[in-house]
Amino acid sequence: MAINHLAPEKTEQFADNIVGFARALRSAGMPVGPGAVIDAMSALQVIDIGNRADVFTTLEAIFVKRHEHALIFKQAFNLFFRASEEWKHMLDSVPLPEEARKKPQAGARRVQEAMSQPRMTETPQHQEQDLRLSVSDKEILQKKDFAQMSAAEITEALRAIERMHLPQAELLTRRYLPDPRGLRLDLRRTLRASLRTGGDIIDIHRRGPIQKPAPIVALLDISGSMSEYTRLFLHFLHAIGDARKRVSVFLFGTRLTNVTRALRQRDPDEALASCSASVEDWAGGTRISASLHNFNKLWARRVLSQGAIVLLISDGLEREADSKLAFEMDRLHRSCRRLIWLNPLLRFGGFEAKAQGIKMMLPHVDEFRPVHNLSSIQELIATLSRPLPPHHRSLIRSAA
Repeated sequence: MAINHLAPEKTEQFADNIVGFARALRSAGMPVGPGAVIDAMSALQVIDIGNRADVFTTLEAIFVKRHEHALIFKQAFNLFFRASEEWKHMLDSVPLPEEARKKPQAGARRVQEAMSQPRMTETPQHQEQDLRLSVSDKEILQKKDFAQMSAAEITEALRAIERMHLPQAELLTRRYLPDPRGLRLDLRRTLRASLRTGGDIIDIHRRGPIQKPAPIVALLDISGSMSEYTRLFLHFLHAIGDARKRVSVFLFGTRLTNVTRALRQRDPDEALASCSASVEDWAGGTRISASLHNFNKLWARRVLSQGAIVLLISDGLEREADSKLAFEMDRLHRSCRRLIWLNPLLRFGGFEAKAQGIKMMLPHVDEFRPVHNLSSIQELIATLSRPLPPHHRSLIRSAA
């Protein structure tokens, strides 16, 4: 049965469902425009809408443009159009989302949030009042500690983190490329160009140094006291990893795990789920010294080349604080261009470095900054975007 064979009121209801479904996909992060909705309505007129599989395949072919959007579309389709014994029952009921009984997959959070968004039926006065309240809530959210946020506030914080952009702080390299404003003479290209005129006219060609963004290497503590901060900071690293390709991420608790490849997946939920599946010591103990030793021995020469910036996210509460910790920190400090320690304990105004592990680590970092709210992450972005001298080794203590 094609859509054009339905009664007028059923056709209108079916069209409203397709438009609402497209709006839900757009809210879930998929680029669905009005043109795709028109194409979907046209395609549904030539297929049997009594066959649920045919409708799913048709809408998927129109709405899904990228591989990572296929999972989101499937979950949204199953939530929006309730599964029933007969597909034709969908025409007689308004689709409502139902609770999933299985463990939610990656991407399910955004789909469920898109389904639960109310329609804008309030008056302009109420919308203005809600806007004022939302602006006030955003100001509070910027300074609220991640560990004190509710589930709804964490969701809003994740959305704000996904919108963050890290400007490319260029780093001069030793390689050169043709540049009309360069300061170095390109003798080969100059002589080659002079052959065209027999040497009568010489066009001077120049070269300039290649500028590349400095690599970023993040070492994140996933112990019990740091798990919430690390999970949100992984979202930040995923957000900047789309534009800045040279980002390496390592997680450590009682052992060191490289999750760089897992975090490169385009969908943030899939990336975080892959990272969680890669580690076995999440929310466990902390062995900073042993983890840094493994990093310096196995990974430092691979990822710390070309003036890398190291972000160490940890509270510094080491189980085995001894001279080995200071040695590994000093070795890490000498191997990178800048070492920035992000510690959520700096959120306390009267913080003092009394723990033995913090005392041993602090002399070997370039900057000591907090990482407990959105404001601290935005300050970190400003710091990473600011160029520093190549041999900058002064300790900068940032207040919480």
